[in-house]
Amino acid sequence: MRTFKTKWFERWADSEGIANAALLDAVGEMSQGLIDANMGGHVFKKRVGINGRGKRGGLRTLLAFRMGERAFFVFGFAKNERANVSEKGLVALKLLASELLGYDSPTLTQALRAGELIEVKGDE
Repeated sequence: MRTFKTKWFERWADSEGIANAALLDAVGEMSQGLIDANMGGHVFKKRVGINGRGKRGGLRTLLAFRMGERAFFVFGFAKNERANVSEKGLVALKLLASELLGYDSPTLTQALRAGELIEVKGDE
């Protein structure tokens, strides 16, 4: 399954010290049915551990996810920063998920070339 992150998520993940391996592990767990929360509209919440801290004390990520196809990390936050996203924010995330998951191959390639999306690779 191909995994991507938005430009915003990339900056946030870098500042939080989240390794690509942790993101790929999270998607692997989701593919096995280990999902923290289904927020509807193909938006899912998944906890990610960092710096030796467990997932419980770690970070929350929100993904646009379709089993067996693609995953897009679109938003993240620390548990101590906020409890969840607002209803208005969730509506926007659902619209974004619909758009991202609807990308055909040329559109996806164009977004990657423009730097709006970054493909998550395990060796980085």
